[in-house]
Amino acid sequence: MGIVQDIAGDWEAALAALAWQVELGLTDPCGEAPVDRFALEAAPVRMPPPAAASPTAPPPVAAVADDPVAVAQTVAGRATSLDALREALAGFDLCELKKGARNTVFADGNPTARVLILGEAPGRDEDVEGRPFVGRAGQLLDRMFAAIGLSRISPDPATALYITNVMPWRPPGNRDPEPAEIALMRPFVERHIALADPDLIVVMGNTPLLALTGQKGILRARGTWTEALGKPLMPMTHPAYLLRNPIAKREAWADLLAIRDRLG
Repeated sequence: MGIVQDIAGDWEAALAALAWQVELGLTDPCGEAPVDRFALEAAPVRMPPPAAASPTAPPPVAAVADDPVAVAQTVAGRATSLDALREALAGFDLCELKKGARNTVFADGNPTARVLILGEAPGRDEDVEGRPFVGRAGQLLDRMFAAIGLSRISPDPATALYITNVMPWRPPGNRDPEPAEIALMRPFVERHIALADPDLIVVMGNTPLLALTGQKGILRARGTWTEALGKPLMPMTHPAYLLRNPIAKREAWADLLAIRDRLG
């Protein structure tokens, strides 16, 4: 107040002094009557209530870092049809192989077939076309099973084939799928087989043998019936191996005859 009283006769100076005090932080520059601040009771300080935890608030980051295999099990388990499983697999983004693939290779053939063939992974031709076993190895596969009266294009379940792979996406450079990648896709493979419900399964190569039995060594396992997922299972060498080792076609023919006999 002292500054204002000293220059009370000069209203412009008083206004400037008042503005200066406001700039310094004065909150109540003037009022209708004097106020005795010492006579005022201290107003209680009201603290804002603590924010209630929202029921929809996201959990901590660590809590949402789900195990990819557990996510795959949940996603695959929700599929109630092969079409739904195809859509679920196409929307599954937790496998790094998908980023480098052109297409999701789901299946080919007759889904009501008695025989389901499970291969390893798409190659270049399969990745381009979006269907399993369409390259040189696939053409050999078709000739092999045609020799015992089975075909992927047959409308009759008794003479049809249904073909899929463990991996729906092509590994870079056609390398073998890694164990972690196989484990990630196993829930989709299991659900695929459950929905197709074949009478027997033919696994071609080490990757599907490992996926369904947990074992490796297709050259030791081939030709011997075993069981997986409650189904009879015949291990066979992959057609690509037969192209590199034609002498092994005799053993493959014996395996095909065993499959024909099993079908009755």
